[in-house]
Amino acid sequence: MTTSQYALAYTDGSTISQSELYQCTEIIHKIQTYFRERIVGQDWLAMSLLAALMANGHILLESVPGLAKTSAARILTDAVDGAFARIQCTPDLLPSDIIGTQIFNYANNTFETRKGPVFANFVLLDEINRSSSKTQSAMLEAMQERQSSIGGAIYKLPDVFIVIATQNPIEHEGTYSLSEAQLDRFMLKETLNYPSRDEEIEILDRIEKNVFVKAPAVLAIEDIDILQQVTQKVYVDVSIKRYIVNIIHATRETPRFIPPELAQYVTLGASPRGAIAFMEIAKAVALIMGRTYVTPDDVKLMRYSVLRHRVALSFAAVADNVPVESIIDAIVGAITAP
Repeated sequence: MTTSQYALAYTDGSTISQSELYQCTEIIHKIQTYFRERIVGQDWLAMSLLAALMANGHILLESVPGLAKTSAARILTDAVDGAFARIQCTPDLLPSDIIGTQIFNYANNTFETRKGPVFANFVLLDEINRSSSKTQSAMLEAMQERQSSIGGAIYKLPDVFIVIATQNPIEHEGTYSLSEAQLDRFMLKETLNYPSRDEEIEILDRIEKNVFVKAPAVLAIEDIDILQQVTQKVYVDVSIKRYIVNIIHATRETPRFIPPELAQYVTLGASPRGAIAFMEIAKAVALIMGRTYVTPDDVKLMRYSVLRHRVALSFAAVADNVPVESIIDAIVGAITAP
């Protein structure tokens, strides 16, 4: 089906009113404008951060230092006037440094709970792979159940809660690779590239003009709550769901779908979380595009972001310089879109 055919067939399935669609369009436009005024280039990063925020999911950013990963997280927070927490991951970082702990109060002989920085709307885990596996696992409950346990008591995290983790793929000394379980908690994984020459000149010009100073928020955190609620109401037809599931199953049965010279590199396919991520992100993409229904193109647009950390490749793929994106393209290309 073409996009226009989807519009005729599936618009009636949406429960989003025109006023809700207009309100969300305004919110999205304000966030995009705020971001572009302060970050040069990195359009795909802006798209991914916005989609993850709308889908209420977490995102892993991978690149060499200096490509505005931390700045992007901070700017996104400033735009919506959210609570921001930056956690610099190091090998000696403890789980209690993230989630909090209990402190004994000698004045009244009782323990008091001190919440950690994870209790914020936007949590930046800078260089997450420099923290130990024990510390990384402290985030699992927060990312999946959106709560943390301190001293046997459970504390809920904010309704708008997104973890933005960064890691440097080049340095390996003193780092701890994220487990598959930890990676699967991230809805998206983005890889950032160097800016072009023109973009880098623009960065220098903006530095001279002091453009990067903090500006007043253009939205409130309550606006994001509304945006997330409307995103959940975007219509997904059963044919789209079947298309998503077919892609996910193809990652687990690669010899049946892609050439053997590529299938040999795949050691692990995507879990059901991958299917959930595809659906939720496709809803966000559709709303960003101004639609109340999902099309196959919405699913395919974020295929790398959803699958690059869920399709595990062997060491032979690294040795043969086979990028995971080529495997993903082969898998998605082998599945017929509705």
